[in-house]
Amino acid sequence: MAVPPAFETVAIEVGEGPETGIGWLFFDRPDKRNAMNPTLNREMIAALDWLEGDDEVRVVVLTGRGEAWSAGMDLQEYFREVDDAPPHVEIRARRDSAEWQWRRLIHFAKPTIAMVNGWCFGGAFTPLVCCDLAITAEDASFGLSEVNWGIPPGGLVSRALAETIPARDAQWYVMTGERFDGRQASAMRLVNEAVPGDRLRARTVEVAGRLAGMNTHVLRAAKVGVKKVRQMSWDVAEDYLYAKLDAATGHDPEQGKQRGLTQFLDDKTYRPGLGAYERG
Repeated sequence: MAVPPAFETVAIEVGEGPETGIGWLFFDRPDKRNAMNPTLNREMIAALDWLEGDDEVRVVVLTGRGEAWSAGMDLQEYFREVDDAPPHVEIRARRDSAEWQWRRLIHFAKPTIAMVNGWCFGGAFTPLVCCDLAITAEDASFGLSEVNWGIPPGGLVSRALAETIPARDAQWYVMTGERFDGRQASAMRLVNEAVPGDRLRARTVEVAGRLAGMNTHVLRAAKVGVKKVRQMSWDVAEDYLYAKLDAATGHDPEQGKQRGLTQFLDDKTYRPGLGAYERG
């Protein structure tokens, strides 16, 4: 097994035993409630590169050390110090932030799950939404508090909200700065599920393990298809999705289509809703 690289503000762990196939990616600034600074943004790019290239990792779970998922952007390091620096410093900081928080996560080759274990505020909404799936503790605390600092939500937070929750809810929390918990986040569909805190890791491992057992080549085509067609017409979406289907099945090294049809039609070993498709 390859040894993950060491970082200052993020950490990687590769699961073993019942967590085999899961790559754990941590915000690792617990003393700062995992607030994102320029160093963290740079290190997240490198960490995602490593996880994408490690064949032992089939699913990535993004979570936080300590009591927070992430409290958003580090106001001192990201804003005040960048504001006082030459213009190219701000440009680079914004580029690194966007590179991992949405570009890498949206197009990541492997399934990604946000496991929200505590505070999730401000800028942290972007990577939360850009992960493929999200599971939160019921008592996790969410908030868009930028209005209290005299600024609108930064980066692509508003775009992330528009992608997931109803417009009225988005306007309410952006304009009032009020907090909401994991149950409310689930009701608004900001996350897929909210579970008791003591079951959060077990439920995440259950979902991640199911994905890890699937054909990653086909799974990637499936998730990318859902994301891309949102802004397409029906005609364009039909053409695009058939192209993705042909590409996925024609270049799949695991021959998932052939194996799946054999299990369903010939061996009678798989029925939708009754059993899991086997990678073999």
